[in-house]
Amino acid sequence: MKFIPQSIPDVLIVEPVVHGDDRGYFVETFRQDLFEKAVGHAVKFVQDNESKSSKGVLRGLHFQLAPHAQSKLVRVIQGSVLDVAVDIRRGSDTYGEHVAVELTADNKKQMFVPRGFAHGFIVLSESATFAYKVDNYYSPECDRGLAFNDSQLNINWQLPNDQLQLSAKDTQQPAFAELGACFDASINYYAE
Repeated sequence: MKFIPQSIPDVLIVEPVVHGDDRGYFVETFRQDLFEKAVGHAVKFVQDNESKSSKGVLRGLHFQLAPHAQSKLVRVIQGSVLDVAVDIRRGSDTYGEHVAVELTADNKKQMFVPRGFAHGFIVLSESATFAYKVDNYYSPECDRGLAFNDSQLNINWQLPNDQLQLSAKDTQQPAFAELGACFDASINYYAE
């Protein structure tokens, strides 16, 4: 496995080694020891989730507040998505910046989204099956989001607005400027 830091170094792209022949392929999608060495701290995933969405479905930008903040390791099983992580750690050198990477069933890339980041994705193919591991359980009272189309974030979702499909919740998320101090870059959100 290769772990590739992005423009925001805490966000990693994980490229697994694919062993293939005329029968198909085998790929190791997660290995705890290598993963923890790459991120530099313990990460204990507690749940695996999967969603299926059609083209233009945009889910995000979502995050959970501490003490229920979540890291995510995301990948695409079928189709393709543009996956986005936004740094919302006040005081970070990359506060308000984002990483956007195309994840596909063919390229088998995964993205690690650390605690302190908002996350979202848009389906670029006719449909996509999206899978992810999280290191904390869902907490409705800690559930938050950001406006996907915030001009300060300037995210290119790669599809015109008339092709986007959003939940009612995601059409009403607050602007980045209204976020406040949800996360502080000086705090270790992995400390137990």
